Amino acid sequence: MKIVVWTLASLLVTFIASSDGGRIVTLPENSAGEHFPSVKATSLEKRDFNLPADFEGDRNLLLVAFEREQQKDVDTWLREMKRFEELDPGFHYYELPTIQRPNAFARWFIDTGMRHGIPDRNARERTITLYLDKAPFCDALHIADQTKIYAFLVDREGKVLWRSEGVFDETKGSSLRSALGDRRQ
Repeated sequence: MKIVVWTLASLLVTFIASSDGGRIVTLPENSAGEHFPSVKATSLEKRDFNLPADFEGDRNLLLVAFEREQQKDVDTWLREMKRFEELDPGFHYYELPTIQRPNAFARWFIDTGMRHGIPDRNARERTITLYLDKAPFCDALHIADQTKIYAFLVDREGKVLWRSEGVFDETKGSSLRSALGDRRQ
């Protein structure tokens, strides 16, 4: 049994290492940091997205995480976002695990593991894994430190309206409420 596990682990490492690391992120000229980059991705419920165009809300909170251990930080936001969504029907939120682009087998392996680890269908629908070249993505959004999570409020066109980093707290919640209030018609 140990041999099988080690063989599978070795294969996974080989597949990840052989990734082409191709670029998915594109930005309009001279707009770095102003818009969420264009990305093709799939939710854990296997729905294809062309982001930011396919975000469903007028205002969308995007929780960007880079490491599995950051899920506890993302969860601090998720507990509060349900309340925000109930108060504002134009508001939606998404989890965006962001991973250096591996090949198809590694993506399948990762997505299958996450899909089985998240029993709530609504949570799987809101979880859109971004497999991409992280450097241009982070540059576009002015993300300097991948050891933290980031929260971005974007409109349907991907314009960044508000941003924060780290765990949710009441100060960030108040700031987000203000940003949402300032954008309502």
